[in-house]
This record gives sequence, C-alpha cells and structure tokens, in this order.
Amino acid sequence: MDFDARPHQAINKALERLLRPLFRLLLRNGISYVAFEELTRRTFVDVSIRDFGIPGRKPSISRASVLSGLSRKEILRLLSDPPPEPSADGDSHNRAARVLTGWVRDADFLGEGGVPRPLDPEGDVSFAALVKRYSGDMPARAVLDELMRVGAVQRQPDGRLEMVERAYVPRESTVEKLRILGADVADLIETIDHNVQHGAADPRFQRKVLYESIPADALPAFRKLSAAQSQALLEKLDRWLAAHDTDPPANESNPSVQPDQPRARVGLGIYYFEQWIS
Repeated sequence: MDFDARPHQAINKALERLLRPLFRLLLRNGISYVAFEELTRRTFVDVSIRDFGIPGRKPSISRASVLSGLSRKEILRLLSDPPPEPSADGDSHNRAARVLTGWVRDADFLGEGGVPRPLDPEGDVSFAALVKRYSGDMPARAVLDELMRVGAVQRQPDGRLEMVERAYVPRESTVEKLRILGADVADLIETIDHNVQHGAADPRFQRKVLYESIPADALPAFRKLSAAQSQALLEKLDRWLAAHDTDPPANESNPSVQPDQPRARVGLGIYYFEQWIS
C-alpha cells in the first residue's frame, strides 16, 4: 500500500501556523530555542511512554526511542532528571472560579434582579459562608486574596465585598494568563485530535464564525455583542453542569448525585479573535 503523505503535510502546515504565535510569545518573554527544544524533548518522551505503550507490556526505553526518534542515551538522560514540582495553580484557579460561579448563581447570595449582592466578610450569609459552600476547607482569606488579585472582587468603603467581574480572568498577572494559555489551548487541541480520530462516530462540538473583511469601525460593537452573548451562554451551561457536578460540597444535598460513578472533566470554551488585514 502506498504511503499517504497528505496527513503529514497537513500536520506540518498546521504545526507551522500554530507555532508562529507561540514563538512570538516565547521570544517576547525571553525563552530561547535551546530551552524550548529541551522542553519538547522531555515532553515527547513523556507522552511516548505514558500514552503510546503496548497493552500488557511495561513501557520501554527502546519503544520510546523508536517513537520519538531520540537515542536511548538521550531518553535515559531526560528520564533521570527529576520531574518539575507539581503546581498548585490549577487547584487555586478551580476553587476561586467555583466560588465566583456560586456567587453568580446561588439565590442565597443574589440581590434584586438576580444580581450578585455585596457580602460581609463573615456571618451567616457572607463571603466566608460562600467559600465554605463552594470551596470546602479552603480558607476564605486565601480565596478572597486570589479573587482580589485577579480583579474579580473589590472591597467597598463599608468593608463589604463586591463582585466586579463574573469570570475568573486575570487582569494583571502575566503568570496566570500564561497558565491559562497552556490549559485552554491544550483543551482545544485535545478536541481536534479526538475529532480527527473519532469524529465520524463520536464528534465533539468545534465551530467558529468567521468573516474576512469586517470594517474596523464595526469591531467595538461586535466585541461588546460577542462578549455579552458568550457570557450568557456560558452562564446557562454552567448552571446545567453545576446541577450535575458530583464534587462536594456544592451538591452534597442533591439526591441525584452519584459520586461513585465514573466522572469526567468537561466544559465548553468560547474565544474572540481578530487579525488586521490592512
């Protein structure tokens, strides 16, 4: 059977397009090609061992060498280096985002018109109570510090805490924005990879709307429209997911929750983009 080069050509073209904005980001932040190459080598080896083993056989250096194209000596070097320490950023993000979401949708913390109301730091219906309900044993002060750091919450002159952003999106923290880059782009690539392999039988939603020649003076209106409509959709989907979430303590009193059932990380992402033509 003749080798079909078309998938490889398509991957090469897609990879080049994907790498251009990534390399701009790396160069802007002082990451050299040598550092990038070392990271790609390490990750290539890790993926080849973790995700491409032969069922029933122990992962081997030889197989990792065949798959990655790296020598056995190089793979041994990469595997002998201690792995990086796990980061708590993801857990911090998840817990803070969960508290913010609870504030938006929980009737106990809403005022007139379903608007999140300012909360006292302590008390029966307070920020501390909100954190206890949606973030378990995480200290309320730690969650507050995180939400204030990213600009989602501010303290009023009377000491009450006011929500100023409904979504956990860092305003100033470059580190946190770069962490989100890794998480969100990885999720999109995972979806594309799934659709390449299983799209005919089990497709995952992946769509975008795109026009090539929109006048510049129309962009502010579309930015505002797209942000409002996207936020409304995400909040609607969030309410559905929250009702089915098995992660305590948010749903510990929900009789339909079955925490012993297999669980999955699931969500839907929407993103805005624009690229100037002239």
